Amino acid sequence: MTNRNPGRVLAPTLLALALAAPLAAATPTAGAAAPAEVRPTTTTTEATTYRPVYHHSVPDHWKNDPQRPIWVDGELRYHYLYNPDYDEKVGTSWRLTASSDGVVFRDQGVAAAKGTNANYDLWSGSTVVDHDDTAGFGAGAVIMLVTQMDHPTLAEIADASGPQAQFLWYSTDGGRTFRPDGDEPVMANGGRADFRDPKVVWDEERGRWVALVAEADRVSFWTSPDLHAWERVSELVRDDLGMIECPDLFRIRAADGTLHWVLGVSANGYLTGDRATYAYWTGDFDGETFTPDVADPQWLDHGFDWYGAVTWEDRDGSLDRRYAIGWMNSWAYPHSTPTWDVDGFNGTDSIVRELRLGASDDPSGYSLLSRPVAALDDHATSTTVLGDVDVPAGDPVVLDQQEVAYRIETTVSRGTAENVGLQLRRSADGTRHADVGAFFGDDVAYSYLNRGGTVQPDASREKLESRAPLAGAAGSDDVRLTVLVDRTSVEVFVDDGRVVHSSQVFGRPEDVGAALYAVGGTATFRDLTVTTFGDVNRPAARLIADFEGDALPAGWTATGGLSGLAPQVSDLAGQAGHRVLDTFAGADAATGVVTSPPFVVDRRWLRLRVAGGDHPLGVEPATSVNLLLDGRPVRTATGNDDATLRLVEWDLADLQGRTVQLQVLDDATADWGHLVVDHVTLSD
Repeated sequence: MTNRNPGRVLAPTLLALALAAPLAAATPTAGAAAPAEVRPTTTTTEATTYRPVYHHSVPDHWKNDPQRPIWVDGELRYHYLYNPDYDEKVGTSWRLTASSDGVVFRDQGVAAAKGTNANYDLWSGSTVVDHDDTAGFGAGAVIMLVTQMDHPTLAEIADASGPQAQFLWYSTDGGRTFRPDGDEPVMANGGRADFRDPKVVWDEERGRWVALVAEADRVSFWTSPDLHAWERVSELVRDDLGMIECPDLFRIRAADGTLHWVLGVSANGYLTGDRATYAYWTGDFDGETFTPDVADPQWLDHGFDWYGAVTWEDRDGSLDRRYAIGWMNSWAYPHSTPTWDVDGFNGTDSIVRELRLGASDDPSGYSLLSRPVAALDDHATSTTVLGDVDVPAGDPVVLDQQEVAYRIETTVSRGTAENVGLQLRRSADGTRHADVGAFFGDDVAYSYLNRGGTVQPDASREKLESRAPLAGAAGSDDVRLTVLVDRTSVEVFVDDGRVVHSSQVFGRPEDVGAALYAVGGTATFRDLTVTTFGDVNRPAARLIADFEGDALPAGWTATGGLSGLAPQVSDLAGQAGHRVLDTFAGADAATGVVTSPPFVVDRRWLRLRVAGGDHPLGVEPATSVNLLLDGRPVRTATGNDDATLRLVEWDLADLQGRTVQLQVLDDATADWGHLVVDHVTLSD
């Protein structure tokens, strides 16, 4: 993305912006329903939390670009750019979260840390599961092609100005931790100012890999047999969309049974006065060149905050549907959020949406249709069916709505009204609200999301109302709306997802009301249904030890021949970071015990990496890592007489709330008479 190194906040805070400027309706369209002026006086510190209820958000500090999720062992594994040092230092790592349904995400911690190799931080890229071992890291290895700066200087690290190139990283534990495959790029810069965001797909027909790379005003296409050696084979140039980033390429089956290729890009259209979300084309791909059906792109979102979006395949590999998620923020105002001051995080994603390809009036004949992922219904806490509600012109009809996280579904029959919609995040006195609705003019009809009547992030006040033409003619009477509201966002799916508006909205904590309005005549809201959702947030992963320091972590002790033991710089397969705990201590003859401080089991899984001697506990002399409860081992693992760190996972469901310790035992003195342990984490 445009700014790859989020660091200290340079923009004014949201609170300062809110107190400095009145929030007025942005346009006459929603202005008839929105207030003429709003002056926020409530400080963000009065809120207890701005954490979304049913949207994924970073546990702490900063997130931006999503990376395309992959399926591993039936589980969705989703990496994203994460800065653990925000807002003091620049640079992003890759953090991992996992989900079984696309709604509940379980944090797994950092999978690839910045500063691991000579190229410093990791920007956007993509992962693939190398089922056939084309890259040589083993069948099923997860391979990452990622943008880094090619051997940047300290000055280039500070301002993210180093030459961009593509580097190969790999994981042998299903994407939980990655290692760089050296420090040299597999796609060198070649003098390009912008050269980033590689997206890798497998070309089944030709039996090779294809990568797309963003180059400012173009997307380049590359092919490779093994993910190491790449050949540039074509490019698609578009100099009318602003900065092009985060390309995407996939195949999907339309409702009529025909197969189509889709090319997508995140286009920073603010540079050209256009939207800044996900532009796409349907077309043909011959393995080297993409040919769009028509020149003009369509847009997968018409709001202000759906950027860096990625799509991925269905779990069963079906081409009938695909899934997508976007970063709900904008490089126009990336730091203007109350979540940082109140909750210590900056970074929220859209709801996962299901994509299908349907017939449309677009010149291409086809458009992607979006709907919230079906599993969202599994997290509903209540459903209220209000039926048909008639709304007269004039004062809004106030709903009995007191929740902050919900979905409203309705078909609006506009009757004689010119402007119909819903007020959301409405204050008790009706002076503050965001508006969702449809405008029916003599020559144009469009849907809109207007956030100008409540607290929102854009200090310029240029990005207050998003609009998109309605699918039908200007005189069309009915509009189907599905509206998702959460603590910091509103997402509007219009006419079964032919159009979507996704934008950040930061209503005051107490502003949770909703109302229906009609301007210029009467309207009816048919089949009106309100569904509330429960909190899907799960605790962040807890790092027990990464052994990256010059000494054992605080509270760890070592006895016998291991006294004074310190983590060792190493480069083993399966290693995370630079160092490991190795009881070799200069010789296999060294014996002793290394023990962690006590800790409470407050997540389900304990995961660690183990290598070294195959000497299980109970068959003396042992080299084993043990989980102790009241001083007795309740879990144990040993090595495989090799130096490959393998993932060990212990299910601790039966130990929740208990206090335990981790013990690394080395009693062996013969060959492989030592144990290697790395990266111990607790997570759900």
